[in-house]
Amino acid sequence: MSLPFPENIAQAVEQRIQADSLLAPYRQVLERRISKTSDTLQRLVGHKETGLADFASGHEYFGLHKTDSGWVFREWAPNALSIHLLGDFSNWQPNDAFALKRISQDGTWEIFLEKQALHHEALYCLHITWPGGQGRRIPAWARRVVQDERTLIFNAQVWKPESPYIWNHSRPASTDGPLLIYEAHVGMAQEAQGIGSFRQFADTVLPRVKEGGYNAIQLMAVAEHPYYASFGYQVANFFACSSRFGTPEELKALVDKAHGLGIMVFMDLVHSHAVNNENEGLSRFDGTEHQYFHQGARGRHEAWNSRLFDYAKPQVLHFLLSNCRFWLDEYRIDGFRFDGVTSMIYLHHGLGRAFTKYDEYFNSSVDEDALAYLSLANALVHEVCPGALTIAEDVSGMPGLAVPVEQGGTGFDFRFAMGLPDYWIKLTKDTPDEAWPTGELWHELNNRRHDEKSISYAESHDQALVGDQTLIFRLIGADIYEKMSVLDQSLKVDRGIALHKMIRLATLATAGHGYLNFMGNEFGHPEWIDFPRQGNNWSYQYARRQWSLANDGLLRYRHLDEFDRAMLALARKNGFPDGRFAYLLLEDNSAKVLAFLRAGLIFAFNFHPEKSHQHFKIPAPPGDYKVVLDTDETVFGGFGRQDTGLVHHCLTDDIHRHYLSLYLPTRTSVVLEAAPGKR
Repeated sequence: MSLPFPENIAQAVEQRIQADSLLAPYRQVLERRISKTSDTLQRLVGHKETGLADFASGHEYFGLHKTDSGWVFREWAPNALSIHLLGDFSNWQPNDAFALKRISQDGTWEIFLEKQALHHEALYCLHITWPGGQGRRIPAWARRVVQDERTLIFNAQVWKPESPYIWNHSRPASTDGPLLIYEAHVGMAQEAQGIGSFRQFADTVLPRVKEGGYNAIQLMAVAEHPYYASFGYQVANFFACSSRFGTPEELKALVDKAHGLGIMVFMDLVHSHAVNNENEGLSRFDGTEHQYFHQGARGRHEAWNSRLFDYAKPQVLHFLLSNCRFWLDEYRIDGFRFDGVTSMIYLHHGLGRAFTKYDEYFNSSVDEDALAYLSLANALVHEVCPGALTIAEDVSGMPGLAVPVEQGGTGFDFRFAMGLPDYWIKLTKDTPDEAWPTGELWHELNNRRHDEKSISYAESHDQALVGDQTLIFRLIGADIYEKMSVLDQSLKVDRGIALHKMIRLATLATAGHGYLNFMGNEFGHPEWIDFPRQGNNWSYQYARRQWSLANDGLLRYRHLDEFDRAMLALARKNGFPDGRFAYLLLEDNSAKVLAFLRAGLIFAFNFHPEKSHQHFKIPAPPGDYKVVLDTDETVFGGFGRQDTGLVHHCLTDDIHRHYLSLYLPTRTSVVLEAAPGKR
C-alpha cells in the first residue's frame, strides 16, 4: 500500500519552513503532526494491501442493503442491549421476528429479512434498549429520511427503485479556465414563498449559472437536517440527501445536468459537528454520549448547540471517511467545501480569538486528531476521484491547510480568503468613502499565503444572514425598496451600484486561484436571508431569491447582473485568477486611486466619492492600450463618462519611465489591455 504521506518527514518539514520561515520554531510540532496522521492511517488499515479507499466503504456494509436472497441490515451500537427494526411490518412495536443479533465484540448488529419483508418507500426506524433506557433512532447509515407532514416525525425510508439512475454525462475533466464558484441553496433558489426542489434548481438556476459564466456550484444544505432554519449546518443523517428538496434520483439528475453544462458540483460537507437531536440524529444513539462524540463538555459546542465528533476514534473515522466516499460514489459530487474547519481544529473552536501569532497554531489548543482526520479525508477524496477539489473554510489562517498531504500539509486544494469579506463589511460599515485607505485595502486584497491556493469573495451567504446586511443593502439602505427604478433618481443608489461593481472587480482581479459568489448577490439581491422560524412567524418571505428583479428592464438590478457577466467573461478570456499576485503599479491614498497589473491587463480604480481625475498618470509597460471593461458604462448602470473607443498611448517622462494618462471618473474602474498588434 502506497501511503499518501512524505517518505522523508524531516525533509518535507524543511521544505515547509523554506516556504514560510515563521514555521521554523515549530519544526518538531510539524513533524509530530505528520507522523500522527501516518500512524492513524496505519492503525486504520494495518498492513493490508487495501488502502484508504477500501477502508472508507462502510456505507456498503452498514445500513440497509438488498441482496439476491432478501435484505440485510447492520448497525454499530456498542452500548445497546437489544435492537429491533420498527415499521408497518412490525406494527411499529418491537417484535422478536425483527430483532438484530450482535455479531461482534465492538458492537456490530445484524439482521437478514426475506424479500417480501420490505419494499421501496417503506418506512422504518430502530428501537434500541441500553442499560437504564431505550429510544427510537434513525439508522446512522440511512440513505433516505423523510418527515411525516402530519406528525412531523422523521423516519428512514427504504429507497430501492426498480431501475437505478442512468447517468448521461461524465464529470467535467477540469474547470473551464479559472475556478468561478456559484454558491447556492436549493431550497431558497425559487421565487415563490416555499421550498425549492432539486428539479426546479436544475431547470431554472443551472442555466443562469452557465449563462453567467460560472463553472462550479457549491450546494449548501444537501445532507438531511431536521430544522430547516439551520441552513443545513445541523446535520442529522449524513448519508441522506434532504428529502425537502426531492428524491435521490432528482439530486443525481441535477448533478448530471450540471456536468452536461460543464459545471462542477461541490457539496458543503459538515463534519465539524452534528445536530443535538437524539431521535433524528446520532446524539446518544446507543444511550451513551461518547459513541460518536466526546464525553462531557468537550463533546458539546455550546455556541452552536450541537455535538462534536471524537476524531481519535477509529469507528468515527470510518463513519466520516465513508461519508466522503459515499457522496463521491453515489452522487458523483466533484468535491467538498469542508464547513467549520476552524471549529474542528481548535478546542476553543476559534471563538473570540484573533489569531495574531503563530503560537496559536501550535499550542495545546489545537486538536491534532481533527487535523489528522482532515489530512486523511483529503487523501481519500483525491484517491477515489483524482479530479475532485476540496476547500477549507478556516478563518484562523492555520498554515499548511492547502499544502498537499505528500508535502506535509493537510491536503486541501484551496482555502477561503475569509478575512476579505469581513474587511469589505467593516469598510462599508464604519468608514466614509473619502476615508477609505487605499494602502490598507491593497494589503487586504492580497493578504493570503503565497504557498497555498486560495479563493476570494466579496460576500457569501454568511454576510447575507438575518442580523447582518448584504453589501448592496449597506451601500444603498432603504432606497433599495423605492429607488431602484431606472426612472428614479437617487444619489444613494448611484453610489451603491458604483461601489458594488468596484468591490467585486477588485476582489476578482486580485483573487489568488478562484472566486466565489452567493446566488443573487451578483445582481444585488435586496433582502437578507431568514428561514422560517418562530421568531418570524414561520415565514418564507426571506428564504427565496427574486430572480425577476434581474430580468426586469425597468429596474437597476439588471445593470449589476450585466456587469457580473461581463466581469466573469473578462476573467475567463484572460485566465485569471491564475495563482499569481497582482503587480502594484500605483497606490495614491490622497487621490483614492489603485492601479495594478494582472494577466496582462491594467486595472485602475478611482474610489474617490467626489473627484474625477483628468490626465492621471498610471505607470504601465510601453505600448498602446484600449479599454476592455468600464464600470461606468451605461449598460452597467453608469454614466458613460469614458470614451471606451480611444486608444491610449504610453508616454515617456524625462527619465524614460512609461505611463498612461487616463481619465478616471469618480467611483469607477477601468480595465485596459494592449491594443491589437501592440501586445
